[in-house]
Amino acid sequence: MTTEGKWLRLFPVRFRHLKEASFSRWDWVRFQYERPKADRRHESCHVYEETIKRDGQLLGRERSTLLEPLLVSSAQDAHEQGHSLALIRPRNTRFIYRAKKPTDIEADREAYRRAARQTSFFDEELAALDPSPFEFKFRFDDAAGSHEYQNGDWEAHAMFWRERQRTSEAEALRWMDGIFNDEYPRRGMVFALGNMAKRPQTWQLLGVLRLDEANQTAFAF
Repeated sequence: MTTEGKWLRLFPVRFRHLKEASFSRWDWVRFQYERPKADRRHESCHVYEETIKRDGQLLGRERSTLLEPLLVSSAQDAHEQGHSLALIRPRNTRFIYRAKKPTDIEADREAYRRAARQTSFFDEELAALDPSPFEFKFRFDDAAGSHEYQNGDWEAHAMFWRERQRTSEAEALRWMDGIFNDEYPRRGMVFALGNMAKRPQTWQLLGVLRLDEANQTAFAF
C-alpha cells in the first residue's frame, strides 16, 4: 500500500533473509523494483530485496483514514473494477481450524522445498521450515454471498507457533479462537484478498487486519 492508497504486490521478498531491513505489517518501506515479465497484474512489483529500507510506521490512529477508502463490497466487486487485490469488511465471520493429515503436512513440506529450489540460490531456511499442523479457515459473508477461504496469512500461523511454544497446542488454538471469533469481529476486522496470476477468478485470503469500523463507510448487505 502506498501513501496515496494504491495497492502494490511485492515479490519475491524472503522475510527471513532481510535482517536489518526486516519490516512488520504496519511499517512504511522504500524499495526499487521493476515490472514482472510473467505477471500481468498491474499491482505486482518485482522487488530488489537489497534496496528495501524501513521509513517509519503507519500509526494506529492513521490506519482507518488510509484503508477505509479502499474497502470494496466483495472480491467480485474488485474483479469487476479490474483489481487483483482488495480489502473487504466481512460479515458473519467464523474462524475454524482443522488438524492436517500427515500426508498434507508432508505435501506442505515438499512445497517449501520446491519453492526453495526455485529461488536464485537455494533457500535453506525455507526448505527446512516446519509446516503448521493445522489448517486455518474463515467462513464469511460479503455482498456476493457466502464463502469459505483458507487463511493464507503467514501471521496467523506465526501466532499459533508462538503461543504453542509459550503455552500448549490446546491453549494456542483456544487463544486464536478468542482473537478471531470474538475480539477482532467485535472491535473491527477486515480481510485483504488477492487473486491468482494464472487463475484470476480464484481469490485467496492473504491477510486478516484489525481495523476500527467507520460507520459512514461500512457496507450493509
